[in-house]
Amino acid sequence: MRKNRRLRWAAIPVAATLAIVLAGCTQTQLNGFLPGFEGSDQPVTNHTERVAGLWTTSWIVLLIVGIITWGLLIWAVVIYRRRKGQTGLPVQLRYNMPIEIFYTVVPLILVLGFFAFTARDQSAIEARDASPDVKIEVLAKQWSWDFNYVDEDVYSAGVQAQDDPDGAQGAIIESELPVLVLPVGASVEIALESRDVVHSFWVIDFLYKKDVIPGKTNYMTVTPERIGTYAGKCAELCGEYHSLMLFNVEVVSQADYDAYIESLRDAGNEGQLGTDYDRNQNLPGTNAPTIEEGH
Repeated sequence: MRKNRRLRWAAIPVAATLAIVLAGCTQTQLNGFLPGFEGSDQPVTNHTERVAGLWTTSWIVLLIVGIITWGLLIWAVVIYRRRKGQTGLPVQLRYNMPIEIFYTVVPLILVLGFFAFTARDQSAIEARDASPDVKIEVLAKQWSWDFNYVDEDVYSAGVQAQDDPDGAQGAIIESELPVLVLPVGASVEIALESRDVVHSFWVIDFLYKKDVIPGKTNYMTVTPERIGTYAGKCAELCGEYHSLMLFNVEVVSQADYDAYIESLRDAGNEGQLGTDYDRNQNLPGTNAPTIEEGH
């Protein structure tokens, strides 16, 4: 009885401390210090909270497992340490079925749990919208990005990041980066294609990236939910100037999006950028010469 009372009294300050710590956490801390939550409770996309929730919950579970494991290790070291005057080896224990079942079943449950929740969230994130509001084709190239606005039949061609001669070492000219403009609250389907080698399309605050593979079209569907400018980059080493393969995503109102599309038309950027400048002209499905043509 006394032992139970002591446990209750010990649990009270622990619970109070935990409640105070959690209550004082910022939104960034509650979401595992991931990008995309700075200065706002509004998620950047419809997938942001799902990714952050999976990440944070996984860390909490693993931290609990770690604390228990470290506690047992320290307990065993202290309790079963060699005392003064003791010689020889301690009594050896083996074939303890309850313990063996425990350290087999518990890790199995953890692995299956992580797999199930990851598969659930991945399925939701990877699902394609049958009727997206906006369709974008992204063409990755060494070392920049081209953007086709499919439904509006306009395009924007990019160049790699340029060094700023007036800035600090390593500074770039932000205004010359390729810009992908998206309307807030719209379901956007992005088709990813490569003109040369493997790249990876990564918008940091979206907490999401996807490989861009020559000869294959990958898709990602996302709904931007917060107006702002978000940095993007290539996340796959793709050659000498990989670090300069940067771009920005601007999430704007529908009116500003329409105005941007009109500005592309006024600039003469009508039509779609195709495969004319692709370096991989011998991939399956291209017009590479056949054996018969060679004869």
